[in-house]
Amino acid sequence: MKKILFCASTLSHLRNFHLPYLQAFRQAGWEVWAAADQEGPLPGAHRVVSLPFVKSMASPKNLRAILAARALLAGESFDAVSLHTTLAAAVVRAAALTLRRRPKIFCTCHGYLFSREDGPARLKYLLPERLCAPVTDVLMVMNREDQRIAVENALSKTGEVRFIPGMGVDFSPFAPWPRERRLRRREELGLSPEDFVFVYGAEFSPRKNQAFLLRAFAAMAGECPRARLLLAGEGALLEECRALCRSLGLEGRVLFPGHVPGMASVLGACDAAVSSSRSEGLPFNIMEAMAAGLPVAASRVKGHTDLLREGESGLLFSLDSPAGAAQAMKLLYQSPNLRERLAASAAGELPRYSLEQVLPQILEIYRDALPGCL
Repeated sequence: MKKILFCASTLSHLRNFHLPYLQAFRQAGWEVWAAADQEGPLPGAHRVVSLPFVKSMASPKNLRAILAARALLAGESFDAVSLHTTLAAAVVRAAALTLRRRPKIFCTCHGYLFSREDGPARLKYLLPERLCAPVTDVLMVMNREDQRIAVENALSKTGEVRFIPGMGVDFSPFAPWPRERRLRRREELGLSPEDFVFVYGAEFSPRKNQAFLLRAFAAMAGECPRARLLLAGEGALLEECRALCRSLGLEGRVLFPGHVPGMASVLGACDAAVSSSRSEGLPFNIMEAMAAGLPVAASRVKGHTDLLREGESGLLFSLDSPAGAAQAMKLLYQSPNLRERLAASAAGELPRYSLEQVLPQILEIYRDALPGCL
């Protein structure tokens, strides 16, 4: 029986984004393993093992994770390894560099944590990718800037880079809500029918950049008295953002509901989606908002610029100044016609990112490298 290992830095990442792929390999007769930060149930996997990842890429403690990954690869003789998330991909490929007999390694880049314009600072993330290129048999990227980075720096074994439209999203839970359901959910969230709610669901981290969004919201809130901002999620910077909210005088205007299990339970109660992320691959949160019928204003960064045509299917703003983001949010608040036009255009572009369309494309990439095995 052929054997494949799916690996990501967190078990939740595999559970949220990759179950259809685990199940496809299992249905094709493969023995499916998974490795992440912890053991636990994972539909489609025959076995789940933990690797001692330490979140910081530069931490010397990740040497333990490399050694554990090496023992796993050497001991289990996998035919293929499917890697996801920057940390897990670097750790497992570093382990593979030390092996004579290696499995076929598929690496999916969900968004390099740097851009070409980042200067010398990008080397912190680019250097590990270059070092791991000799064992990267198949490299998949999901936005055009990452494709250019990968090609220019020869980040795969052959230099070939496969472009994919994300991992595919099941859009079935997302749709505009009828008025009764919308009002009922707003009441549960402590919102009134007249409120205009901007939503951003993301981990509170430097990359997701909620502090920037709070400052932008503060700059427009005085002119938009019914505007509210809902920041869903948890993370290291949550308390810092709560404190910033208080210092900006936004208490009562900003909601911090914490972790929301499935953003479909919130999006339908909101009026517009925003994102201040510094870098993305091809973000699910934007696609889900588009599917829920929300107009979107987002930072002008890779991933966002792949999903949104500026002024046609979304609004984009620079991260150089919160004033530009405030202006974009104010436009959405003040113009129902603009909101309707953006949302309608965005909805027409979603099918190409659906799981139904994307799953066969990605499985075909595996078939090309593993003839007769899927």
